Amino acid sequence: MYRFHANVLREPTTFTLGASLTLRGVPLTPLESPVGGPPQFDRTFAVTWEEVQAGLLALPRMDCEPDGYFVVAGEEARERWQIDGQLFEYQDQLHRMELHGSCPAEFFDLLLQSLGWPATSVVLQLVQEGVTLSEGEFRQWALATVTTSPFRGARN
Repeated sequence: MYRFHANVLREPTTFTLGASLTLRGVPLTPLESPVGGPPQFDRTFAVTWEEVQAGLLALPRMDCEPDGYFVVAGEEARERWQIDGQLFEYQDQLHRMELHGSCPAEFFDLLLQSLGWPATSVVLQLVQEGVTLSEGEFRQWALATVTTSPFRGARN
C-alpha cells in the first residue's frame, strides 16, 4: 500500500540529480534545478483540467467537486485506504495534481493515467519533505513504512 502526500507534476524540461538522502529508510536521489534548488516545473500536462476531472469521475468510488477537489476510498486485503486530491491548472492546462493518503499501486496507476501517464513522464514532489523524486524512487518511498518524526509529530 502506498502512503504519501505529494504533488504530481510533469517532468521538467531540465533537471539534475541532487545529493543522496534517506527518507523512511530508503536511499533516494532527489531531482534539482541545474543551478541548485528545486526543479523548475516549467511544463503543464497536455490535458485540460476538465479532461482530467472526466477521467477521474470514470474511476470506481470517485467523488469530484466542481472546484477540483476529489476523494476516493476503498479496501484491499482488509485494509481501508483513501485519497484526497486537488487539481490545479495554469493557462487552461493541468499544472499539477495534489494527492494525500494511501492506496494500492494499481489504483495509483489509474490516477496517473488520467494525466496521460505513462506516455507523459511525471515527477512527484513530497509536500512535507520538500523534495522532488522520479516516479520510480517515489514508488519505493511510498511503499516504505511510515515512522513518526520527533519534530512536531511530522511523518517522514
